[in-house]
Amino acid sequence: MTPMFDPTSSLPTYEDIADAGRRLAGIAHRTPVMTSRTFDALVGARVFFKCENLQRIGAFKFRGAYNALSRLPASAGVITYSSGNHGQAIALAANLLGMRAVVVMPSSAPTVKRAAVEGYGAHVVHYDSAREQREEVAQAWVEREGLTLIPPFNHADVIAGQGTAAKELIEDAGALDYMLVPVGGGGLISGCALAAKALAPSCKVVGVEPAAGDDATRSFYSKQLQVLASVPDTIADGARTTSLGSLTFPLVLSHVDRMLTTPDAALMRAMRFFAERMKLIVEPTGALAASALLEGSVDVRAARVGVIVSGGNVDLRDLAGYFAA
Repeated sequence: MTPMFDPTSSLPTYEDIADAGRRLAGIAHRTPVMTSRTFDALVGARVFFKCENLQRIGAFKFRGAYNALSRLPASAGVITYSSGNHGQAIALAANLLGMRAVVVMPSSAPTVKRAAVEGYGAHVVHYDSAREQREEVAQAWVEREGLTLIPPFNHADVIAGQGTAAKELIEDAGALDYMLVPVGGGGLISGCALAAKALAPSCKVVGVEPAAGDDATRSFYSKQLQVLASVPDTIADGARTTSLGSLTFPLVLSHVDRMLTTPDAALMRAMRFFAERMKLIVEPTGALAASALLEGSVDVRAARVGVIVSGGNVDLRDLAGYFAA
């Protein structure tokens, strides 16, 4: 199904990211930038990890959600669709702002993410991803309840909020030669690329998505939006999107330098490294960028490299299975 886009939206700019940073100050965590001498030795570079797994709700998504909701009247009710992290972010942001929130989630979403959404006070609507389209389920609620739809990535205020992660990374680590960013629907990399090109113009921005869902990579190189026929089968549940959006696609084309894919097995290896050597719990989607470095997919020798670790929400039972694989 072709994604449902808002044709009235305009592309965000770096100024929108700077504004978002001011709204998020004191609300979102300024997450730490961590390093690992062992990782540096493995890839031959100086690597700086922006640990958004330590962000509120355990993922970068809180940045975009709060930025978007804070620009709405407090009386507004909002709805979104999400496999988990964006849903948690909308739920918490709405809770903090005193707003009603509804989150449309697949029945297969990780238990830890469903529980968190409900714990923040949002109403969860389940759907069967094999038979239903989440956009259609959400749109029915919009029409029936008069709610405002805040999609996971194809929204200017969401993109601007996500870009604050890269803004902070460069402010704290200094200018970078490369920045590697996980890619699902493209909201994170769009915002991060805008910030990187504004603050470190020579920085090459590289997107990494799961090999099973390579729509963004194919879109990037073909210059035409590619839409997958079905939800990709990957452990990176935060990147189980079928296409980039009408806002994120042009931003990716304009500001991203390269796109890569990485297999699920590489994600497991990266997650194991984070746990064993850096004592960090990182979800599969959050390990996308680091896995590409560990696999040697991009030559960063002698470079200063930023890596966005996008989230850490993973069911511990699943985590044990990944480590045993």
